[in-house]
Amino acid sequence: MDYSIKLSQEFNIRQDYAKNIITLIDEDNTIPFIARYRKEMTGSCDDQVLREFADRLKYLRNLDKRKQEVVDSITEQGKITTEIMVALAGAETLTEVEDIYRPFKQKRKTRASVAIEKGLKPLADSILLQEENFNLEDEALKFVSEEKGVENVEKAILGAQDIIAEAVSDDAELRKVLRKKLFETGEIYCKLLENENAKTYDMYKDYTEKVEKIPSHRILAINRGEKEECLKVSIAILQQAFIAEINKTYVKNTSKSAKIVENACSDAFSRLIFPSIEREVRSELTEKASEQAIKMFEVNLKPLLLQPPLKNKTILGLDPAYRTGCKIAVIDSKGNVLDTSVVFPTPPQNKIEEATKTLLALIKKHNVNVISIGNGTASKESEIFIANLIKESGLDLSYAVVNEAGASVYSASKLGAQEFPDYEPAQRSAVSIARRLLDPLAELIKIDVKSIGVGQYQHDMPENRLEEVLGGVVEDCVNSVGVDLNTASVSLLSYVAGLNSGIAKNIVEYRKEKAFTSREELLKVKKLGEKAFLQCAGFLRIVDGNVLDNTGVHPESYKAVEKLLTATGYTLEDVAKGQISDIKQKIEKIGLIKLAKECEVGELTLQDIVNELLKPGRDIRESLPKPILRSDLLEMKDLKPNMHLTGTVRNVIDFGVFVDIGVHQDGLVHISQISDSYIKHPSAVLKVGDVVKVKVLEVDLVKKKIALTMKTDENPKGLTVENQRTDSERKQTRKNLEKNSAKKESEEDILKMLYKKFGR
Repeated sequence: MDYSIKLSQEFNIRQDYAKNIITLIDEDNTIPFIARYRKEMTGSCDDQVLREFADRLKYLRNLDKRKQEVVDSITEQGKITTEIMVALAGAETLTEVEDIYRPFKQKRKTRASVAIEKGLKPLADSILLQEENFNLEDEALKFVSEEKGVENVEKAILGAQDIIAEAVSDDAELRKVLRKKLFETGEIYCKLLENENAKTYDMYKDYTEKVEKIPSHRILAINRGEKEECLKVSIAILQQAFIAEINKTYVKNTSKSAKIVENACSDAFSRLIFPSIEREVRSELTEKASEQAIKMFEVNLKPLLLQPPLKNKTILGLDPAYRTGCKIAVIDSKGNVLDTSVVFPTPPQNKIEEATKTLLALIKKHNVNVISIGNGTASKESEIFIANLIKESGLDLSYAVVNEAGASVYSASKLGAQEFPDYEPAQRSAVSIARRLLDPLAELIKIDVKSIGVGQYQHDMPENRLEEVLGGVVEDCVNSVGVDLNTASVSLLSYVAGLNSGIAKNIVEYRKEKAFTSREELLKVKKLGEKAFLQCAGFLRIVDGNVLDNTGVHPESYKAVEKLLTATGYTLEDVAKGQISDIKQKIEKIGLIKLAKECEVGELTLQDIVNELLKPGRDIRESLPKPILRSDLLEMKDLKPNMHLTGTVRNVIDFGVFVDIGVHQDGLVHISQISDSYIKHPSAVLKVGDVVKVKVLEVDLVKKKIALTMKTDENPKGLTVENQRTDSERKQTRKNLEKNSAKKESEEDILKMLYKKFGR
């Protein structure tokens, strides 16, 4: 199979680009490297498209591998035919391949296999012909044999019927039709069971919803309820309609033998086909729902990791607790720990005065600028204490509540112990909470990403697939930001394209002797060869040295940079001093195409080089919304309907977004309250970290629920986002997408593409 043809059609890219991508993947190039430094070969496909491309390529190859295994197995049995080969060649899914293979599989003992052992296969074949003059009883009598366990005519006919039923069940084309019919007409039905946890699933009591309409998050909720034995779940159908579909294929007339075939069809569906395709459809629903949930985790994780670092600040991290006290850690602007302590301002001790003295002393001693508070147990009481401390002290201080998910996992991990062998786990947590404000990416990659707490139902996902996708997200984030070669931790270096934990450790060991002064020195690191260097070099930064080493320009393009600067009348010193502001105008005069040829690079690569030279040492996160720092707080009881607030999107899920408005409890903006215009999914317009303006709709103090809207009197259509793209930008993007499409896309396809474009 020429995968480039199929993949170019599926991904709507030129076939030569598809062929190049396959070659680059097969040569073990990493996705970040391909996306960043091989744009001319891929048509500028981004890392997300490339990962989806790689996933699909892997699936197609596995599909072909399975087809060959099936062909080999059937050939060994001496049963291969042209029809089977054609059917396998046309199968587009693994399910279809397995349907074709079903009649040839080594089966366990079945009613049909027992009947075949009794010699009833010829009788079944004769009955299937359904000839009008066929004498059923006389023919069946020939197969009566006490020795074989066929005592009478009735048992002979029933045995033949079992053989026919299994043959009907093994009909691959029929199963495909029935599976599609089940998906289109079936309804998920839930029955609430008697269980101590059943109240959680009360909304699913006698619940029904069409299979083809049920949303992903509901499938996962129902699955969890079933797993916890709170729900009994099935697919309800009009059985006669399905049996009629089978009869159309197998029942030829109204003869006696046709009646046996009809009975066999009914038995085949109720006993063999329906239980099987019901499992398959539910499995397919679960697989799609899991992929959607993983996709949501992916969508939320990327902006969370790319939150802007809080640079040049001394931060006090506070890990809240009740009985054991709040652990304190003060870090400098580089993340080094300056001091630690424990205070007890929360119940049951309530040593507020003593805690105030301790914290004020630490704040003044180390010139603390910001306090980072974890959002776990006792967070609310800790936040009240800090807000009062700031107010009463009159100091120029602010605080932020950060997501502490996974901090306890990190603090008790082997990595945490290696980083801080002299600290207790609770002290490590306080350091992690402080560093999450200082540099979220560098800190969050140290913990299991499943523990970060964004997305939905992540603990119900296929673990390997979840780790594969989320690992890709982390890798893309780390490489898009770049890593300081002389300061990065082993954890951070491990995610750089081309590196692994072993090489990362070798890099850290190497720089203990002396700091790296050039990227070329990487080749002296143990086990870091030319291939790894090619993949990683462009993503590693050296602050003090050759200015190009502090940019995203790959060393393979350094000669091109020299030619570019010579042609435009600049030097590397000019680049370092930021004195090349009009380089784009000079390039325009010379001509981009002409200059690219002179520099021996592609036009896209040349444009990337210019952008890097204009901002050496830049951090792409600086252009993203900054974290909201507070000096005072609201309580939930202070909220009133119609109150206007500014908050930060903390989680995006299928039915809305959760927004932190500074009252400890996140509020929900339901999808219907995001915009008057139809949106396919909240992630099409919002992402984690967006700063949004909201209005309070309702506050439930008992259930601790806050309903918000982004629709206001001034903006009834919603979508009040401080960093929102403009309408003109959206329109232009839509035009570009439509222009680049080789065929007319449906509305849903366009929305999917917009989702890919803006959801990240």
